[in-house]
Formats: sequence, C-alpha cells, structure tokens
Amino acid sequence: MTIGITDNNLSYMRTEAPLLAPVFRSDGQARLLAVLLLGDDELSITDLAARAHLAYPTAHREVARLLEAGILAEREVGRTRLIRANPDSPLAGPLREILLVATGPVALLAEELAELPGVEVAFLYGSFAARMRGVEGPSPKDIDVMVVGEPDAAAVYDACSRVEQLVGRPVNPTIVTVEEFGRDSGFLEHVRSNPIIPVLGELPWR
Repeated sequence: MTIGITDNNLSYMRTEAPLLAPVFRSDGQARLLAVLLLGDDELSITDLAARAHLAYPTAHREVARLLEAGILAEREVGRTRLIRANPDSPLAGPLREILLVATGPVALLAEELAELPGVEVAFLYGSFAARMRGVEGPSPKDIDVMVVGEPDAAAVYDACSRVEQLVGRPVNPTIVTVEEFGRDSGFLEHVRSNPIIPVLGELPWR
C-alpha cells in the first residue's frame, strides 16, 4: 500500500484568535509555547517551527514577542539561536497549567507513545482536533487519538490514561494497523476528511 499525505488537513493553521485557549494571542503562539513549556527542550527557531507545525516566519515573529515579554530565553551557539522557556518568568508556571489543559495532549501523547514499540503513527481527530484547527464549535469534552500500528493495546490505554490524568479530559484511543487504516470504511473516511493534529510519525493517507 502506498503511504502519502494530503494537504487539506495538514496546512498550517491561521494565527487568529485561538478557540482552545483564548488567553493566547493565537493558536500558533499556544502551540509554540506548548513545545517549550511542556518539555525541557532548547531548540533553534527552525526546529521549533517544525515541532509546532508553524511556518518559519510565523515562529520567528512569535518567538520575538515572547522573548520581549520574558517568557522565553535564548542563547547563541555559534551562529545558531537556541530558544528555551525562561524558568525565571513568573508567567511560566501559570501558562504551563493552561497549556496542559488546552494543548498539552499533543506534547504529552507524543512523549508517551514514542516509548511504545509498534506505534507507527498517532494523531488527534474529532472535536478536540477541530477546535485546534480553528473550526468553531462547542468546547470538546474528550480527546480522540488514532494510533496506527501494532502496539500492545494495554500499553496504549495505560499511556492515554496517564495523559488523561494530567490534562483533565478523557483520552480515547483507537488502534488500527496500517493495513486497516488504508481500507474503505465509513468511519475512517470520516476521520480522513476532517481536521487532524499530528502527534507522532508520518500520517498514513491513501
């Protein structure tokens, strides 16, 4: 089976007023902060843009604003600027708490599922993914995650349960093999035709 990616669901989000976490200036800013505040990484702007699924110019602008606000810090290694969360900012803790609920599932699920053998791909779908993509609607009550591969099912459910406890929303995994994901199915066609948020790996698409 050929594995590819469509552009419809993977285009960079508009950086307009966010629907999941309205305290942030934009959804792009929220995703960028989630990468840095929910982890211990120190990243170049290029790597940060890729991790946050932002175009480089957008990431560059958001980093400049957040550096000016003191929420982020930077250092230079050779010709590379490395960006990190500023642990001395009084806003870091409160923002981290908001991000855990609003956008944290992406970062937390990526960390958990990356440790499980057999997980090829994972992505969010359903109402939570739709809100993250800027689709208007009611606040999502749970988080749907599609896990593609052949992992141990109990391990996947345990991982999702740990994330659920951190973010305060039910996390509902659906596990399918790569072959199953490529089959014609009303449910999977619905998933493929609606907004998704990448969590891990390259998305399998016909």
